[in-house]
Amino acid sequence: MRVVIAGGGTGGHIYPALAVARSLRARPESGLVPPAGIPLHRLALRSLRTVDRDLHLVLDPLRLAASVPQAAALLARVRPTAVFTTGGYVAIPVLLAARPLGIPVVLWEGNAIPGRSVRATARLAAAVAVSFDETCRALRAQRCYRTGTPIRDPGAVDRAAARARLGIPADGRLLLVFGGSQAVRRFSAAVTGALPRLVERTWVLHVTGDAGYAGALADREALPPASRGRYRPAAFLADDMADALAAADLLVGRAGSSTLAEAAAFGLPLVCVPYPHAAGHQRANARILVEAGAARLVADEAFNAEALLDAAALLDEPDALATMRAAALAIGRPGAADAVAALVLAAAERRSWPGPAEVERIARGAGA
Repeated sequence: MRVVIAGGGTGGHIYPALAVARSLRARPESGLVPPAGIPLHRLALRSLRTVDRDLHLVLDPLRLAASVPQAAALLARVRPTAVFTTGGYVAIPVLLAARPLGIPVVLWEGNAIPGRSVRATARLAAAVAVSFDETCRALRAQRCYRTGTPIRDPGAVDRAAARARLGIPADGRLLLVFGGSQAVRRFSAAVTGALPRLVERTWVLHVTGDAGYAGALADREALPPASRGRYRPAAFLADDMADALAAADLLVGRAGSSTLAEAAAFGLPLVCVPYPHAAGHQRANARILVEAGAARLVADEAFNAEALLDAAALLDEPDALATMRAAALAIGRPGAADAVAALVLAAAERRSWPGPAEVERIARGAGA
């Protein structure tokens, strides 16, 4: 069995793809042999979100057109038994190329409001996996399952051990600030303004991105020596992000599908600041957790140092945090990667699709 996984653009597409790849590799029935690494092939196209009237308005359609035969040649050479794609603009040439070759595609869409690429191509997929029920209602798909967002396994991380690895005292309260993989300047500015007062009440683990890291280091050096160690900036956490999620008492972050899914699966109370662009996808994502009682929402334009301090004040409300934690766990789908992998295997083996109840059972973490 051979599976091609197509995704890219941002971490919101890449990390779910990797989570499903890990689940597929772990299944003895899949017949997949884990190689040293995953071979990477790039297509000619780039993001189709261009809004400026520049050269890309002309080049983007040409890149997209060139990517379809490029994807077809790749699929014809690799001859996969199935394709899994995490949506976005990469899904367009892959779905268009796979259909005439008779290769079934499982498409995942993580936003409550599906993106343009997914809306245009979902009907070409053999099955669609989504994170929110609203998404299924918006798509014209042959079959649609609510699996949740594929994430790292929260059960693989012990909270006490994670805090020890991060150097957080057992009785210390930890605020995790994570602006996602794009547009983190507003988060960096808020942390800079609030930092002297933040470290008086909590430890702060701040994921800055490359652009904000140097400034965060300067902010740390400006703190009094006695409190300097309570601020931990990091450009990226990569594999250490699981420790950060397990160790934290409160997360302040964007409302990307992966951020919301991981907060829910880890039972981590969340104050979310939706990215204001991209057709309002993140605000729609956040609304579902807010209505469930697992998150609170701050508008992007209102997020500043004072708003961050207000968010951190939740750490002084243990009952509110406990309520949010329980609500998060109630809606979490820690087995989403396994649920999506089950769909991919069904497509690859040309067998009957699992029923919605079975997919829900796996997504809830009951095992594949």
